[in-house]
Amino acid sequence: MAEAVQRLPEPDTSLYREAPNNIEAEQALLGAVLVNNDAFYRVSDFLKPLHFFEPLHRKIFELSGELIRMGKTANPVTLKTFLPGDDKVGEMTVTQYLARLAAEAVNVINAQDYGRAIYDLATRRALITIGEDVVNIAFDAPVDMPPSNQIEDAERRLFELAETGRYDGGFEAFTDAVKTAVDMANAAYMRDGHLSGVSTGLRDLDGRMGGLQPSDLIIIAGRPGMGKTSLATNIAFNIAHAYKPAQQADGSFKAADGGVVGFYSLEMSSEQLATRIISEQTEIPSSKIRRGEITETDFEKLVGCSQMMQKTPLYIDQTGGISIAQLAARARRLKRQRGLDVIVVDYIQLMTGTGNRASENRVQEITQITTGLKALGKELNVPIVALSQLSRQVENRDDKRPQLSDLRESGSIEQDADVVLFVYREEYYVKNREPKPGSEEYFKWENDMKELEGKAEVIIAKQRHGPTGTVKLGFQAEFTRFFDMVQESHLPERFE
Repeated sequence: MAEAVQRLPEPDTSLYREAPNNIEAEQALLGAVLVNNDAFYRVSDFLKPLHFFEPLHRKIFELSGELIRMGKTANPVTLKTFLPGDDKVGEMTVTQYLARLAAEAVNVINAQDYGRAIYDLATRRALITIGEDVVNIAFDAPVDMPPSNQIEDAERRLFELAETGRYDGGFEAFTDAVKTAVDMANAAYMRDGHLSGVSTGLRDLDGRMGGLQPSDLIIIAGRPGMGKTSLATNIAFNIAHAYKPAQQADGSFKAADGGVVGFYSLEMSSEQLATRIISEQTEIPSSKIRRGEITETDFEKLVGCSQMMQKTPLYIDQTGGISIAQLAARARRLKRQRGLDVIVVDYIQLMTGTGNRASENRVQEITQITTGLKALGKELNVPIVALSQLSRQVENRDDKRPQLSDLRESGSIEQDADVVLFVYREEYYVKNREPKPGSEEYFKWENDMKELEGKAEVIIAKQRHGPTGTVKLGFQAEFTRFFDMVQESHLPERFE
């Protein structure tokens, strides 16, 4: 006789847990919308069809939204033509189910509370999905995926969930994109200076660029001594100093003017950077500040400046050789904890890629860095200002104004950048060609120096959404400060 088949133990139903949901809350909200369409607008700014647990409820909410946005009425009669009326919901048809939802509707005043409950449960389900993925990948991790990569991926997904309530990508309806574009235009109209982006604090540069646009990668490049770090520092401080928070409907804060700035200083220490900014604001040369060659009046200026700067939302990370993955993780953390409106990176060539393969080929590594910066800007919806070196071939030309081909490892930088700015000061080159004093060449050189002294050019070599061209700026080397030149129309009348 065959050995009896061993019986499996009875399943423990207590181990099965259904994903968090509240069908009654979904029914109550949908009923409120079908009875009074105004209820839809109480929840439409945060609640989307994908937040509903029941697929039929998703369809009803989506169709209701489409009808209401077109100015039509959404009720059981108008909706039933778009739904399969003969399909069963339990013992009822879909048509009967719609009528039942409307009959048992809650008060429109409670709609927002039910919407919040549905949204929170959807967020918890998304958290469960992420948590399960973290556990499963950790158990069966592929050889080429170190734990640090998994941590970064989990942190990214959690950040996206915390910021937007969505944990997956996918297509966006064109109508949503149009609405975003119109909202941006409205914000530009309402903002001081009518800029669609964040103001750099430099009038003429803003006039050409419309400010720093969200999700843009802006490259500032120049040869050593041109002042690219000074320009980036000036812009960063101008933005942070102009910061004015405005409270949103959900209780969070958003910048009405200026913004919170995260500055990655891979070359200089935070103390050196602070000294530059203090020098710029107090008009005390940084060399004197470092050597202690200051008067009592100067010291009072420094104290006053430091007190003013304590409230400035400018955060500095001075980690040398930071990788693109570390930079992204820290930027996400800063945005969650303090807010973040602009990122500045000084400079790209001092960053490292992620993984062993990147270090084998420097061009590939730079490609990985610029691609990563562009993706981070889109993810956080902030402009990223990144500094870059130029190759030495500039020095071999008579006209030393930079060109896009002068960017070191230029292929990926030129390709990924939305805006490329070159900082150029002819004064720097003329100063280094000083002839023998007293000679005829010397007098010509002296006249050239007077003409060029304190003048700089910011060359907009590439701009996806605006014109290219050159912006003239003033530059005070002793204070490392760029400033707007006086416009000809604003000068007093001159008589010959």
